[in-house]
Amino acid sequence: MHVIQPNCRIQFTAEDVDFIAATLGRGSADARFITDLLTDEHARDLLLEDPRLYRALLEFRGCLRVSARFYFYVLVRHVLRESGTDDRAVADYVAEVLAEFSEAERTRLDVPGVGLSCDYFFEMLAVLPQVDEPTRFHIRTHLGNKALFLAGIFPERIKARAQRKGCPDLGYYESLGQANFRVARDHRLAREYELSDVFSTLSERFHETRLALNDMSDRLLTVGDPDAPAGVLLTAGLN
Repeated sequence: MHVIQPNCRIQFTAEDVDFIAATLGRGSADARFITDLLTDEHARDLLLEDPRLYRALLEFRGCLRVSARFYFYVLVRHVLRESGTDDRAVADYVAEVLAEFSEAERTRLDVPGVGLSCDYFFEMLAVLPQVDEPTRFHIRTHLGNKALFLAGIFPERIKARAQRKGCPDLGYYESLGQANFRVARDHRLAREYELSDVFSTLSERFHETRLALNDMSDRLLTVGDPDAPAGVLLTAGLN
């Protein structure tokens, strides 16, 4: 089963580099210098935190030719820093969750060994006793990721469904996400994948992270372009 990794920053495309150079540079000489800087990990991380990049992505009109991973990393890093989470690995992981879950089929969980494909939280929780230890780890991480994705991007829909249909409210999503990230944090596979610290932060700061993503979602819905990488994500809805 697939394990999401905090690796957005090593998957940028040529179009991403061109966008960074065009936004931060003032000519071809600057563009070449910036492109060279992006090959250095420390310099790259500093460039990605330049507020001009954040504003350019948020305010761009027209067809934005950048990857979803670049787009979400810059935006998520900005809003998480504003919320008090100044950890690049956490921002990278959350951005990767958004990039992957922007494809609707990624929110579904195929469970090996039992022949099940789970769409809903109750299905994933019910199958936990039937699977082996590694599969339980994967289910726990998926539960945490999906709870964060839905509560972070679609809070108003969750509130409306809770009021109209008696569906779980945001408190349920937060409790579910916190609990599963906490269990996943202590698993041997979290240490193997070097995700223990990321899961620890997300379990302890799920509420703050959710609010930061709510803020990001509000800004995208207000000024975002439907052709941007967030377009699919913001119209994906709840299952």
